[in-house]
Amino acid sequence: MSDDKQPTWFVYFVRCKDNSLYCGVTTDIERREAEHNQTSKGAKYTRVRRPVSMVYQKRCSNRSEACKEEVRLKKLSKAHKEALVSASP
Repeated sequence: MSDDKQPTWFVYFVRCKDNSLYCGVTTDIERREAEHNQTSKGAKYTRVRRPVSMVYQKRCSNRSEACKEEVRLKKLSKAHKEALVSASP
């Protein structure tokens, strides 16, 4: 029996202890935050800036959309990224 259900993809920001923001994509927000904080699977950038906390997430329909949104968000200025994070619920 196969499950044709596609995973839900997210683009996210975590805030690092130095107040910087790191952007990434994942299918599991909680697992990814734990990886950034506790394992070597976290991004090299965040490993030296622990602890991190999830401050923004946006649901995307597929991996391609999530990756395109990640690229778009990474191009924003720090001020625009902070505004986006502040406006997030």
